[in-house]
Amino acid sequence: MEVEQVLHMNGGDGKISYANHSLLQASVSRSVISTVKPIVDASLEELCSTLFPECLKVADLGCSSGPNTLLVVSGIIENIRNIFRKLNLPPPSLQAFLNDLPWNDFNTVFRLLPGFYKKLHEENGNKSGSCFIAAMPGSFYGRLFPDNSLHFVHSSYALMWISEVPKGLVTEGGEGLNKGNIYISNTSSPAVFNEYFEQFKRDFTVFLRSRAHELVPGGSMVLTTMGSIKSNHPLSIWEFVGLKLHDMVLDGLIEEDKLDTFNLPYYAPTTDEVKEVIEAEGSFTLQTLEAFRNDWDSYIKQANSDLDKKARAAILSTDIRAVGEPVLASQFGEEAMDDLFRRFEEDVLDHMEKEKCQFINLVISLTKKR
Repeated sequence: MEVEQVLHMNGGDGKISYANHSLLQASVSRSVISTVKPIVDASLEELCSTLFPECLKVADLGCSSGPNTLLVVSGIIENIRNIFRKLNLPPPSLQAFLNDLPWNDFNTVFRLLPGFYKKLHEENGNKSGSCFIAAMPGSFYGRLFPDNSLHFVHSSYALMWISEVPKGLVTEGGEGLNKGNIYISNTSSPAVFNEYFEQFKRDFTVFLRSRAHELVPGGSMVLTTMGSIKSNHPLSIWEFVGLKLHDMVLDGLIEEDKLDTFNLPYYAPTTDEVKEVIEAEGSFTLQTLEAFRNDWDSYIKQANSDLDKKARAAILSTDIRAVGEPVLASQFGEEAMDDLFRRFEEDVLDHMEKEKCQFINLVISLTKKR
């Protein structure tokens, strides 16, 4: 499996596209934006008050596609306007780079830009500097920008997707080490956890080292990602997807070998694991590292408190499908997806309540050492 080719959301604007079913990302993004706003404000205020850039250059890494993509840029523009109002200075222009893998649906993003620019002008007029948005396709597990060219880097719910499936999870003879699962679960061996953890450490180190080259001294990053309390038993929603795939194997609908040799390129670290890699890499000062939890369906309740359990399960199923279908269909086939997510919908909230499953969200604020 070539991760860069299949690791993207469902594109376009169809029935199960990410653009039409990104309530999860929208609700979580707004929640996270409000949670990290003081952190972002502090980072940008320190940056702007010491460097006074005429053009503030920012990058949103793992931007995906759909209407949520531009939420981050909108928030940064508002932050900058408020900061420079307090400084009694005219705001700088903003150059924002939207990054994701080359197979991301950038065309959907580009079609949103005329409306975004129009709304920006109507709301702000000349109160904010000029804004220029461009795409930068490529993996953030490597260099994307010239040396010392960025002031601020943001990433929201992208870093849990690692660069590749750990090679040691399938032996040279083709035998799966994590049989019956697609991610770390309570039946996975310590060897499976170690393979994932070592891959995370390699990837996050490369990510930090790359951004250290690209950020100016004193530049900052705010990163949000899925995490876990116990990374060797994370109670991930993807573990539950694996349980439904295993049921389909038992029913003769999926070949057992296909499940036994498939693993998601995904890792949800603990706060201690994040700290370990940051300290070992050495280019950044850790300013803030916070974790917060919510139930798998809490974002749906927040959006519409009148929905019953069945309706919430249907929305959750569709949202997870919009995120995971491309990579899952590459192994199990498009024809299996309807049945898989029907089974997911039927049982997901019962499983969540029984196992007390929650999303663990990590917010990480870093400053490049001068």
